Amino acid sequence: MTETLKKGTRVTGAERTRLAADLEKRYSAGESIRALAASTGRSYGFIHRILAESHVALRSRGGATRGRGKAKG
Repeated sequence: MTETLKKGTRVTGAERTRLAADLEKRYSAGESIRALAASTGRSYGFIHRILAESHVALRSRGGATRGRGKAKG
């Protein structure tokens, strides 16, 4: 289900179940929530909510953190 969903449309019932299964499979294969959001035309929050509703174990944040890095030496 790589087609773009119309922004703001409700996704319910069997369609929501199919979307959740597709997103879960793609997320488990390593795709990021942001990439899933971009490919479906939905928001980050929508994708996050669908994955959480499906009890998918979400990965921790990647990238830079606000803390100071370890001293090099």
